[in-house]
Amino acid sequence: MALNEIFCQNRAVSLLQRAFVADKVPHAYIFAGPEGIGKSKTAREWAKLLLCKNPIEDRGQKSEDRSQNRDEGRKTSISTGHPAVEHRASSIEYRADSCGSCESCRLFGADAHPDFNHIYKELLEFTRDGKGKKTPVEMPIDVIREFIIEKVSTRPTLSQGKVFVVSEAEKLNNSSQNCLLKVLEEPPEYCCIVLLCTRLEKLLPTTKSRCQIIRFGPVDEDRIFNKLESMGVERNRARYFARLAGGSMGMACQWAKLELADANLYRTKTEIVDFLIGFELAETIELAGKLLEKSRKIAAVWTDLEKATSKKDINRRAAKTLIRIIISALHDAMSMNVTPQKQAVNFDQKEQIEKLAGRLDPEQSAQKIADCYSLLRWFEANVNEKLIFEQLLFILAGSDTMSVR
Repeated sequence: MALNEIFCQNRAVSLLQRAFVADKVPHAYIFAGPEGIGKSKTAREWAKLLLCKNPIEDRGQKSEDRSQNRDEGRKTSISTGHPAVEHRASSIEYRADSCGSCESCRLFGADAHPDFNHIYKELLEFTRDGKGKKTPVEMPIDVIREFIIEKVSTRPTLSQGKVFVVSEAEKLNNSSQNCLLKVLEEPPEYCCIVLLCTRLEKLLPTTKSRCQIIRFGPVDEDRIFNKLESMGVERNRARYFARLAGGSMGMACQWAKLELADANLYRTKTEIVDFLIGFELAETIELAGKLLEKSRKIAAVWTDLEKATSKKDINRRAAKTLIRIIISALHDAMSMNVTPQKQAVNFDQKEQIEKLAGRLDPEQSAQKIADCYSLLRWFEANVNEKLIFEQLLFILAGSDTMSVR
């Protein structure tokens, strides 16, 4: 894939290309938006372009000319503090991309480029004191110190610059962010750092103020649906996962892979929607155990598909997926009472959604949806998953035993 092939993110890609052609690339970016909408792919293709020895531009400017004024351009961009304003000032369509054939691009494609650094919390295992340590929920400060702070001071080996892409930047705690600020405040001229973030509010104001924020939007549902069908997912299931994803191509593809790997995610969702209609308070503990069991089975398959991701993170993803399924059913019930013409996520279980809509008025549905979203934040606090499922079912049964705020 090339930068020009990133779909449904035209504005984000255009901002990057304009900065590159104008030689005004900021030293740090935040790619902000929901999970699975193309931030990571865009960051990789952007890094590939920055490191390319023979980049392609629509203006025909020679790459050696760019190398002479890149420093001047970057200083201009940083001094204004608002590079995005300069980009929007022009109506010219900019096009820039990596050549795909130079030594840098070939090494990048083989995941062997010495000047590209992908930073993620699982790297804790490879820090000096991290051998055998379990991957924590937050980004460890040791990872930032050893894989960014220490490496950023060495000059590029192959290309003119170095690029650092930090996944799950929302999991940088205050200590990790303050450590990173040393680089963000006084970056080397050859360095570009990209933070991938799903929750901007988790980043400190000092971190955000030193980066250019580029926002990414949801992917079109039909585009996701077509992708899932091309993967071999049955039509109705593909449509369901596309709607459940809410514009996240990445999440939809993950669920599709689980379905194709016999995780029975779709069958699990039909069972969940069925029991939502009329389960009793007395069944809460038993059903919480069953939800936990289903979540663990899905997580087991997920672990086989993504061996590089920590088991804790995958367990949380599986559990959060089940809660998202419940939220989708509640949202369908609320919409049926307010805007019945709206397309439902659970279009394949219309009768069950009608019964749920008859049991809950719009205000009740909205409150339960809000409570479910509050419960999702419990995963970030490392709360026991069984406790979360129990609290979830108490809420759905109409008995709130503890605060979820």
